[in-house]
Amino acid sequence: MVDHLKDASGGGKPLDAKDGLSLKAPIGGWLVSIADVPDPVFSGRILGDGFAIDPTDSILRAPFAGVVTSIHRAHHAVTLRAEDGAEVLMHIGLDTVALKGDGFTPHVAEGDRVNTGDPLISFDMDIISQLVRSMVVPVVLTNGERFTLTVPAVDHEIAAGDAVASIAAKGEATASSAGEAGGDATVVKVRVADPNGIHARPAGLIAEAAKTGAAEVIIRLGDRKASAASPVGLMLLGAVHNDELTIEAKGADGAEVANRIAALLGGPEATMAAASAPALAAAPEVVASPVANALPTADAPELWGPGVAKTIEGNTASPGLAVGVSVRITSEDFEVSETGADVELEIKELRAALKTAAADISAKIAASKGQQAEILKAHLSFVEDPDLRDAAWTLIRDGKSAGYAWKTAIDRQVAALRKLGNPVLAERASDLEDVRRRVLAILLGVSGSATVLPDNAIIFAADLLPSQFADLDLTKVAGIVLAYAGPTAHVSILAASKGIPAVVAAGVGVVCVPDGQPVILDADQASVRINPPEGDLADIRATVIRRRERLAANRAATQDDCYTADGKRIEVVANLGGPADVAVALEGGAEGCGLMRSEFLFLNRTTAPSEDEQYAQYQAIADGLKGRPLIIRTLDAGADKDVPYANLPKEENPALGLRGVRMSLWQPELLRTQIRALLRVKPYGQCKILLPMIATIADLRDVRKVIDEETKALGRTTPIEVGIMVEVPSAALISKTLAAEADFLSVGTNDLAQYTLAIDRVNPRLAKQLDPFHPAVLRLIQLAVEGAKAHGRWVGVCGSLSSFPLAAPVLIGLGVTELSATSGSIAEIKAMVRTLDMNKCKAVAEAALALESGEAVRRMLAQSWPEA
Repeated sequence: MVDHLKDASGGGKPLDAKDGLSLKAPIGGWLVSIADVPDPVFSGRILGDGFAIDPTDSILRAPFAGVVTSIHRAHHAVTLRAEDGAEVLMHIGLDTVALKGDGFTPHVAEGDRVNTGDPLISFDMDIISQLVRSMVVPVVLTNGERFTLTVPAVDHEIAAGDAVASIAAKGEATASSAGEAGGDATVVKVRVADPNGIHARPAGLIAEAAKTGAAEVIIRLGDRKASAASPVGLMLLGAVHNDELTIEAKGADGAEVANRIAALLGGPEATMAAASAPALAAAPEVVASPVANALPTADAPELWGPGVAKTIEGNTASPGLAVGVSVRITSEDFEVSETGADVELEIKELRAALKTAAADISAKIAASKGQQAEILKAHLSFVEDPDLRDAAWTLIRDGKSAGYAWKTAIDRQVAALRKLGNPVLAERASDLEDVRRRVLAILLGVSGSATVLPDNAIIFAADLLPSQFADLDLTKVAGIVLAYAGPTAHVSILAASKGIPAVVAAGVGVVCVPDGQPVILDADQASVRINPPEGDLADIRATVIRRRERLAANRAATQDDCYTADGKRIEVVANLGGPADVAVALEGGAEGCGLMRSEFLFLNRTTAPSEDEQYAQYQAIADGLKGRPLIIRTLDAGADKDVPYANLPKEENPALGLRGVRMSLWQPELLRTQIRALLRVKPYGQCKILLPMIATIADLRDVRKVIDEETKALGRTTPIEVGIMVEVPSAALISKTLAAEADFLSVGTNDLAQYTLAIDRVNPRLAKQLDPFHPAVLRLIQLAVEGAKAHGRWVGVCGSLSSFPLAAPVLIGLGVTELSATSGSIAEIKAMVRTLDMNKCKAVAEAALALESGEAVRRMLAQSWPEA
């Protein structure tokens, strides 16, 4: 223990009973409500009421005089008990338990008495902030059954030692200390699955579960015990990963509460039938996959036992409807030795493992196509990344094992990506984790075995790595439900490319669903029903069969050009992400490419692609389309797409900064190189240029000038067609002005909805509100069409809205003549368009504009076209 570092603030004597205890700020920073902490265990007050501080200091101090009752072995959390018995937990940062004490220096030990202002823990904020998602310090009253906490005001700056809250005793103590559970107590044995043991988050979840019933629950570790209702007592057990715990519950609902807690400690597979006390010796031992941290949900997890009817809601990653049975998939966490045997031997082993991994991935690329091939190419680039290899070699030369070196090198990059605070880049971290797992499996000699699936399996998992997805027998997968991930995660992209309904960001309940339960997955509504009534199952099964039959018929006719029932030509083309998508799009019935995102050439690299490299890729796509139209969007980087060699400045609001065409004009040589490559594509005229994020006529003219100069330099006499993306409201509002100088307009509904509704498109908490069907978004599309019509220009839609068959009537009614969609949705969109009458479409569009919400628009369209 480090000696106390006393300061001038001196001791703090508790106030008398009528005034309560004055709680001083333990650290300087910005005082916020506990509800604003980005972790549901704290924000949901599962551990107790309190407040939080976004710190500017790096020393945590005692907020009152008392005794240190616990200091976590990872040194990131400390609990202090006042003389009147009030206990307060202070937790430095979120997910800091995983750092295992690195960067933290404790100045006290359990049992020490401290005065107000005494240093408790100091920490290296610069280092730790790079490794965790938030440095916020929650301060929580953990025994709220005996005391109340009052925080007069939040959302202001404070200094360490400022008075911020008060704690007062309740009229009478209602809590009882943990007693012995004997007699007919329910007894369950379980091993701790959380790799970080029982720290604040699982302790809070367990305590909340214990309080949901009337049973008295004790948890034992060897000769130590704690009340399950006491988060502090649970942390004081000091339980670490794989420790065996005994749960004893006495009361009428003891079996239910004990099993609920067992599921939290050991994962869903820890659920077991209640055992009577005499059967303790024979109670089975359970080791389950970890439910390591609270998943992104505002609700506390529950044990969802067999036969229990539940509903899960999340976000749609891939639309569709499915009926099936639940199958849980977990990820194995490999244990590696830190110390290496011999430097040269460890380097040789890692080099061999990387070579094997590269060969395995290359083989899978050769056998894949479309999005899956592109994702695997990214994984191959990680395996071959020289910076990752160099980082691993350095660690090996420092005495680390090959496995530890590779794991650490990857983990540092994962932490750096997640620290950027960009959800899309954070989702890319899962690809690095996938590569980490693949190489470690080779090093450890672990052979992967694909999960054996029943027919109509609906996969439930915390997350699903691309390699795990690739190993699934997709002929038996009816749907996917994930606790983590987001709509832009690679597993979401893969599910959509295969037409598999998927719901993501659905919360902790996902990992608690037992195997073999009947499930209705309505990904269109982002809803998952576990154990629904048999009548509902039968109705949905019939609907799914009708959909499959209709889809088969639609695919059989998808190669024909698309006209409405009264003869209006509507082009249905594909959104492409790279050359590998072309064959899949044509197979799906695409009449060309309405949006080719050129970012695939620019991301995940340290230098810009050359003109020749770009030309080769663009020409390959044009050749693959066999003369069909090709619209290539210039680089749309910035915001959620990082291009390090562009040297973009750090921005507070990157979505409102140098992104899209602004970024290209910021680095004009990048733009000129791309324009030259596009102008070389043959036959001349097949390829058209699309400019992203045009907000003003000056944006268009500045790029037009570059295009004209490069066209002249190449000796071209015929100008190339140039269109603009309508994805900011200003472009729709001045569309008549823009259409005078643009050859066509293409509406990007993802960004248009983002900027119209002021909702970050990568914020999962607001995903349901970011609705492209919203009348405000539709009104801007109408304005874009009207402005284009004034100059005889055509308008297409290439955002997510165009991939919904249900959106086709309203878009066509607004005057859109091209729909650029995902390949998997083209057959159904064409089938829908062929049933439409222009007069009805115009009437529906006019009615949609008068409605109050996107939900109301969807409901109206669904009533008119129920089969869509």
